[in-house]
Amino acid sequence: MRLSFRLNGKQVETDVRPDMLLLDLVRDLGCYSVKRGCETANCGLCTVWLDGKPVLSCSTLAIRADGRHVTTLEGLQKEAEEFGMFLAREGGEQCGFCNPGFIMNVLAMEKELKDPDEEDIKEYLSGNLCRCSGYMSQLRAVKKYLDMKQSGKEA
Repeated sequence: MRLSFRLNGKQVETDVRPDMLLLDLVRDLGCYSVKRGCETANCGLCTVWLDGKPVLSCSTLAIRADGRHVTTLEGLQKEAEEFGMFLAREGGEQCGFCNPGFIMNVLAMEKELKDPDEEDIKEYLSGNLCRCSGYMSQLRAVKKYLDMKQSGKEA
């Protein structure tokens, strides 16, 4: 099947099998930030944006991207680096394996929710699993990042 879509702002045309997952397609196209984790849509490692909304690429057929915009962490370098600094300062990066999917969801949450409280943050990010951090350092990083974005002042 012929597929035409935008990947991180660039037009892509490629052939895909009808059963190919979006995860495999973006990795085949060099987007290695998208990771294979649980393969059951439970860990968030494979998160990408489809037309600006987070989706789990391990449970999304590649053909769903036809005519749409797919964004991976590679397409959000500046934003990812900005939040990543907060994550590192709070010790939330640990091994780093879950960071790409987590960052994709934090950036999506920032766009979607206005002034989220701690419970909103926890609920929005509940699909992101981390085996290293215990989540408190990540939560501190998210809160400090959102505070900085809201105030417009660098923390």
